[in-house]
Order: sequence, then structure tokens, then C-alpha cells
Amino acid sequence: MGYRSLAECVADLRKNDRLVVIEEEVDPYLEVGAIQRRVYQAGGPALLFRRVKGTAFPMAGNLFGTIERARFLFRDTLDSVARLVEMKVDPSAAMKRPWRFRGVPFTGLHLLPKRVHRGPILAHQTTISKLPALTSWPKDGGPFVTLPLVYTEDPDRPGLARSNLGMYRVQLSGNEYETDREVGLHYQIHRGIGVHHAAAIRRGEPLRVNVVVGGPPAMMVAAVMPLPEGLPEFAFAGALGGRRVAMVAPEGRLAMPAEADFVISGYIDPNVRKPEGPFGDHLGYYSLAHDFPVLKVERVYHREGAIWPFTTVGRPPQEDTTFGELIHDLTGPIIPTVIHGLHAVHAVDAAGVHPLLLAIASERYVPYAEVRRPQEILTVANAVLGQGQLSLAKYLLIVAREDDPDLDIHDVGAFLRHLLERIDWRSDLHFQTRTTIDTLDYSGHGLNQGSKVVMAAAGPKRRDLPREIPSELRLPDGFRDPQLVMPGVLAVSGPKYALEATRIDAFTSSFGPNDPIRAFPLIVIVDDAEFTARTLNNFVWVVFTRSNPAADVHGIDSFIHDKHWGCSGPLVIDARIKPHHAPPLEDDPEVEKRVDRLAAPGGPLHGII
Repeated sequence: MGYRSLAECVADLRKNDRLVVIEEEVDPYLEVGAIQRRVYQAGGPALLFRRVKGTAFPMAGNLFGTIERARFLFRDTLDSVARLVEMKVDPSAAMKRPWRFRGVPFTGLHLLPKRVHRGPILAHQTTISKLPALTSWPKDGGPFVTLPLVYTEDPDRPGLARSNLGMYRVQLSGNEYETDREVGLHYQIHRGIGVHHAAAIRRGEPLRVNVVVGGPPAMMVAAVMPLPEGLPEFAFAGALGGRRVAMVAPEGRLAMPAEADFVISGYIDPNVRKPEGPFGDHLGYYSLAHDFPVLKVERVYHREGAIWPFTTVGRPPQEDTTFGELIHDLTGPIIPTVIHGLHAVHAVDAAGVHPLLLAIASERYVPYAEVRRPQEILTVANAVLGQGQLSLAKYLLIVAREDDPDLDIHDVGAFLRHLLERIDWRSDLHFQTRTTIDTLDYSGHGLNQGSKVVMAAAGPKRRDLPREIPSELRLPDGFRDPQLVMPGVLAVSGPKYALEATRIDAFTSSFGPNDPIRAFPLIVIVDDAEFTARTLNNFVWVVFTRSNPAADVHGIDSFIHDKHWGCSGPLVIDARIKPHHAPPLEDDPEVEKRVDRLAAPGGPLHGII
């Protein structure tokens, strides 16, 4: 079903018992976000808040709270759009399998956005301070737009064909922003808007920007899709939404979707930056305040009956997990056509997406070899680290499909066991130092700065993984509470992190050649071993968000040979919280009590959370 507007989408969800209306007044400061997160965790419905403190506009959340609901929203177009993306990557595919692509011509009719002279978005104007002031976490620097669709055009070649629509963070007030006149615009490394901003700076001119909020939900998905070169986001939104996106350009300004709910229109001054943040982000920590571009606000448009869509992010999984699943629905089958030899890739959401990437590839370079070892999969790994957002992966774990053709890349535990049974720490670790990492990842040595490691495994099993902790295991002073995370993985509580490297050296150098700890191929030093080992999600979140490979990967019996680092004993990852890390997110107990009251008998959330 192609929704013309967000209101149509909300009405359809309500009609099909997939949305709950909350009539009680709620506070956009912490309470609304806490409600949404609790309902998401319970697998609950979409939410419409009719009375929001401090604003006249209703708010809609948890629209994409389950993958089943997201597929329901696009139930008439998902299959045909997947075929369209596949054919865009490989135009010859339609000739080889015409029946598979029979619906693509009809989908293609919706690709081209259409220009209109008027639209609902032009009905009214307001100010920033009258918009819903959503603040999700106690230490956030102010209210944020959490589902912003930021639209820019290439200053060198303006127009829709080379435009960019991205979901970049927008801070509405706080810090040093001038009330109603400035908002903060945070975009991460390797984003499309960066190319446009760089061109504007080179030309010495402002960059025109429209921050779109609301409108057909297909636009929200389009803004986060890793689209092939030459396929604008608004074109994809038309295909996914089942209708061409109508665009209007009032008074010669930058074009905007005619059916949007809100548009904040303005420009980025190339010479102005101000602190943006902190913000509770999707890694489960606060991204701290840093200087980012400032959007000078000229006008704020809204349609009649406008609805403010929102989400909240935090330690995964959260609602943005659904976007990742939906992206996989649409792009998963085309991965082998993009990187030759790559069969599957999975950015582990529980680890914050970019910190941990799993991959399965072919290993065929020397088919007559008596023992297979990583060769072709290293070539594939280098290609993966050269692909768009995949280039931000911090830990890339890659295995050969030939060793287990049935291995499920989304079964993180099974994948880790497969790798740990086969990997040789002496030869199968490959580091990139002093390189780029995710802007939101504070485990590195600076903003956007850190390291990467490829862990590659191919060939037969070389070890059995221990399934219990030996009673005779002993730890050096200061290290305690060994916990079995999973077969082959041991978590150990370490002393509070100190800058002196000798503290971790005291651990790695304290074991003899026959010490029982050597049976474990992977040991992680953490602040709380019991918490880390409690669930697999805890393990991947703690270990891969709190470590920087070049600085925090150690080993028992380590060595350097011809600039290659390895170890003949267990690998040791120091995943303790470091002084330069951002603080983790914590709920406000008083706000949680207010949410509990909404869930009490007679409350609007009773039986939902």
C-alpha cells in the first residue's frame, strides 16, 4: 500500500490494530523516549501521543518497532524493489532471469520524482521552539530530531539527480545555538552530505539544506539505504512507497517533499561550527560534544495536521535494528555481485553495527593444497573494508564457506565457535593502524581515529573448545572471577584500567607452557566478568565497543616477525572501560516509575509492557 503521507500510515496501522493512541499528556523530556524504548523491548505496537507537553503537535513512535510491522508498511512493494536494486547492480540479470524481474517496469514508473507548484507542506509556518523537544537521555545536550531526513544538492551540479537524503542528527536547541535561529547538524564520516559540504566550502558559499521530518515512511527507509551510485534516495522512496515523490520548491528555495509533515529550511555557513551533543547514541554510550556545522534556520514549514515521528536509540537492539533488517531484506541477495567471492556479511547489531562485522567468503586460490589456509578470503576482506559504510568495520571476522557450507552468518555464537576452532593467532591476524573508525566510537585514539583487525580462519579444526573452567586455573594478582562466556571464551575481571601497559603484561606473561588457561583461544579482560558472560549480547557489546584493536589486542607468547604481530598462546582483548571512553547510557529511575504507572491496570500501556 503506497502511503501518500505519514497520517495515512498512522491511520492504516490503527485500523489494523498495530497502533495504540495515548491520550494522557506525556513529557518529551525523557518520558516519551523511555516509553518508546520499553514498548519496543516488549515487541509492542506503534504509538501515537496526542498530548505532548510544550507543543501543539502529536508525536508518533515505534513505527518500525518490529520487522513484521516494517514489512507490513511496504507489503505491496518490497519484493519488486528488491528486484529493482538487484537489477541496478547487475543490469544483465533481467536478461538471464526475465520472470524474476517481471514487476520491475511497473516499479520503475515511480522512480522519477515529480515537480509540483504547491503542496500540503506549505500550509503553515512555525518556529523551532514550538516543535516537540524530544530529549531521550539525561545527559543529552538538548532536544534532537531523531528521524531527520537531511536533503542537500551538489553545489557543482544542482538538481535531484545528484542529491543526497541522509539521516543525520539534528540538535534543535541547547549549547551555544541561537534560539529559533540555529540548529546543530551532526553527520558522521563517510556520508553523502560531506561531499556536498566540501564542494560548498571549496566554492566559498553556503550549502542549502532542508531538514525534512515526517512524510511517507518510505522516505525514512530511503535515507538510511546504502544505494548504488546513480540511484537518488527520493527515487528509491518512490519505488518503495509505490508512488512518485512530489517535490515543491517555494520561492526558488531548495526543493522539499510536498507531503512532508515538517521542513526546517536554511543553510550551512561554511565558516561556522559550534559544539553539538552530547547525545545518547546507538552504541549504548553518549557521543560527546564536538564542533559540527550549524544550520542557519530561515523558515520552518508544516502541513495541516502535522505529526512528528521519532525514535530513540541506545544500547542495541533498539528500533533502528529494524532498519538494518529491512536493508538486508532488500540488498542481501546482491552482495555476491558487488564483491566477487563474498557470500554473506553481517554487521552485528548487538555490538553497535560498525564495531563487529562477520563475513563468509570462498577460499579457492590453491584448490590442490593439502591444508587450506586464509588466502582468497584475505583478498575479500580487503575489498569489504573498501566498501562504503563497511569500511568503518573495526573487527572483521571472516571464514571460508568451504569449511561449513551451512554456517548461518546471523548465528553469532555458531560463527564465533567456527572461527575459534580454526584460527591460528600466529598468522591469521591482520591489523590496520592509525585509520578511520565510526565517528560515534570512542574506543580509538581520537575522533574518527582508531584501528582495525581482520581475523581470518580457513581449514580444518585445529582445537576443541573447552566447555568448563578447569578447577586448577589460577590468575595473577588483581585478576579475578573467571567466567565461561561460551565454549573457548573466558571472561576475567581485571583491575581498574591504568595507562601503564605493564598491567596487562602482568597477565599475559604470568602463565607457564602447560597452564590450563592455554586451552582457551580467546580471553577477554573486562570490568565485570559476570555481566559480560551473562548473555552473548553482553559479550559482543562489552568486548567490541570497548576495545581498539591496535591498542587493546594482546596475547600470551606474543611476537613480532617482519612487522607481523601474532601470538602462539591465547588471544587476550582488553575490554575494560578506559579514561577516554564515553559514559554508558543509564535510564532515569524516576522517569521509569512514571512509565510503570502508564502500564498499571487501567493505564494505556497495560498489557503491552
